[in-house]
Amino acid sequence: MTLITKPRKACTVNPLKMSQPIGAALAFLGLDQCLPVLHGSQGCTSFGLVLFVRHFRESIPMQTTAMNEVTTILGGEESIEQALLTIYEKARPRIIGLATTGLTETKGEDIEGVIRLFRGKHPEMNHVAIVPVATPDFSGSLQDGFGKAVTALVRELAEGESALLSGRVNVLAGASLTPADVEEIRELIEAFGLVPTILPDLSGSLDGHVPDTFSPTTLGGTPLARIRAMGSAEHTIAVGRSMQPAADVLCQRNGVPYTVFDHLSGLEEVDRLVALLHEISMEDVPLKVRRQRSRLEDAMLDGHFHFAGRRIAIGAEADLLAALADLFTGMGATVACAVAPATAPNLETLPADTVIVGDLEDLEAAARGCDLLVTHSHGRQAAQRLDIPLMRMGIPNFDRLGAAHQLNVGYRGATRLIFDAANLLLAHRPEPVPGSVPGDDS
Repeated sequence: MTLITKPRKACTVNPLKMSQPIGAALAFLGLDQCLPVLHGSQGCTSFGLVLFVRHFRESIPMQTTAMNEVTTILGGEESIEQALLTIYEKARPRIIGLATTGLTETKGEDIEGVIRLFRGKHPEMNHVAIVPVATPDFSGSLQDGFGKAVTALVRELAEGESALLSGRVNVLAGASLTPADVEEIRELIEAFGLVPTILPDLSGSLDGHVPDTFSPTTLGGTPLARIRAMGSAEHTIAVGRSMQPAADVLCQRNGVPYTVFDHLSGLEEVDRLVALLHEISMEDVPLKVRRQRSRLEDAMLDGHFHFAGRRIAIGAEADLLAALADLFTGMGATVACAVAPATAPNLETLPADTVIVGDLEDLEAAARGCDLLVTHSHGRQAAQRLDIPLMRMGIPNFDRLGAAHQLNVGYRGATRLIFDAANLLLAHRPEPVPGSVPGDDS
């Protein structure tokens, strides 16, 4: 079992983690005609807004209840009521995702009770889905807030139809997935003749397309009607261990069986998914999927020479950390340093001797002597000081283009990850061309 340690420091020096409200807002951004609202001060929302704009390079719809000193002390009921009424009047969203912040959680706001009172006072808004979720930013991380938001969506909105919807499959897409990842999973499921309902679906709202018109809410994502019908699906696929609580809710309330995948970034886990899809659909594995698997096998053969014996340091959310650690160790490398921003159940099974629950300062200290650093863009200074290449993974990725199009899952995603990592290693310490004279660059 992996040893999990927590450095005893007075403060976080160089933060690795993003907060729970940011994670909840990201989940709500994957819904169609939705408007995420952070219940807290304007600064809390501004921080998240800037972070998402820099990462996705798109306009991001987010609002705030704009709490101040007086409303924080007296209670935020009036601020929530005014914010919801104003948002509905100006934006007409189908779904409003309301996430708390550290300010209101410290005060002890009963967010669900406030929404019940609001419903009784304003029946004219009963057709608008309002989903409250408690996400204190003084605990947990982006992945935790994301998972809580998805669980709240399933609990509040998933109802089911009168009969089982044959061929319908739910996908609970974890926080580690990019819009390109979500699209890849959809295409794989549809290749077996199945119809997926993906929650949340960032590939529809944050995939980097140019919209035909302006909207104050999200454009694309999971429609409200599809969320309500999730209780009638044949099966639920949870991608990421953090999605298991939401899958549990669907199973207990609606009887939908589920399968949890820690990740979909390696040969073994993708093979498990393909086998499951074959079992559900009773269809043969499509030729194009077989071809993609063959290409991944070839990439593993080509790349394993360059990974063997390499020491890799990874700092990421738990689900992404698990995906990367499994992939790199499967290629023959050693995860010499693994840092997560918060505790999670799957940290104990990571293929690493020790996992540090800490920050980028801890990652930098433990990464000395490593060959590759893998984390988000805030790790670029550490990589420069350590003189090792940086592979940018996770949120935020603001100093490179195409974060939304980064493909990390499925056979094609694993192939891309292997080539990208191997090319970084080769560029940093080039190997001599067979037959060449050492030192001769002519």
